Amino acid sequence: MNTITAPDGSPLSPLCFGAMQFGAMQFGGNADEAAARGMYDACRAARVNFFDTAHAYTEGRSETLLGRFAAAERDALVIATKAAYSGGASPENIRASLEDSRARLGMDVIDILYLHRWDGDTPLEASFETLAEFRHAGTIRHVAVSNFAAWQVTKAQAVAASFDIRIDMIQPMYNLVKRQAEVELLPMAASEGIAVAPYSPLGGGLLSGKYARGETGRLTTDDRYAKRYGPEWMHRAAAGLTEIAAETGHHPATLAVAWVVANPAVTAPIVSARDAAQLAPSLAAMELSPDPDLMARLTALSPTPAPATDRLEEA
Repeated sequence: MNTITAPDGSPLSPLCFGAMQFGAMQFGGNADEAAARGMYDACRAARVNFFDTAHAYTEGRSETLLGRFAAAERDALVIATKAAYSGGASPENIRASLEDSRARLGMDVIDILYLHRWDGDTPLEASFETLAEFRHAGTIRHVAVSNFAAWQVTKAQAVAASFDIRIDMIQPMYNLVKRQAEVELLPMAASEGIAVAPYSPLGGGLLSGKYARGETGRLTTDDRYAKRYGPEWMHRAAAGLTEIAAETGHHPATLAVAWVVANPAVTAPIVSARDAAQLAPSLAAMELSPDPDLMARLTALSPTPAPATDRLEEA
């Protein structure tokens, strides 16, 4: 059961905004300050109060811009960031990146601090003792992990308990063509009362239909995304989504985000964009509750992953 709220007690919004694009292109972003401000304001107008960033994003510009925008209404917001992506989860690296993040955000307290990824070279005891130090001091309100497998989450949760803390949120990849989280991560989170804020509900823009329209984005500019969403069946699924969108009168992005929101194990998908106009269809998902027939049609666009035990007759 999700117990994460804003400092003023407000519940989490059903969407989270990811500020990964905040920062001009020379810093690795796609949204200068004006575009970033426009997206922040659009989120607040839509009653989004949950914002996600990371120490690694856009050489710190993401955290700096988000902190500037959020300052006037800090207690009404939930602000999440992630400890250093590079350098591992050593105590020294966690401390250094958290202090950087607090300074950039201009915030004494971070609501949610993620370990950005699994570090197999650092003992979990060292990482979680450090997180416990910050949690018990009130420097962070919630401990979270990103890009962990289910076995890694449960192993880390046992270690966290030894320091009288717990993992309150996970951040996996999850969308209509990336459904591996359904096998173990989402059932685990539902069973153990861990909130889930999945990223990439639009599959790097694939599910927005923009690449079929000849537009550019991560799949055309980033080799990692091109490989991640390279299989032809994924592009066929995206084409099918566009057809359903045209038939139902919704934007493909709205349907893709609403499909993720509808999963009962999901707390708040992380949406993002280059500007407020591109963001609007994702925000519109908060007003759409697909009926069972539409959900079934959307789900049928992609293969359901095999169960964890591979006993297909029990699926």
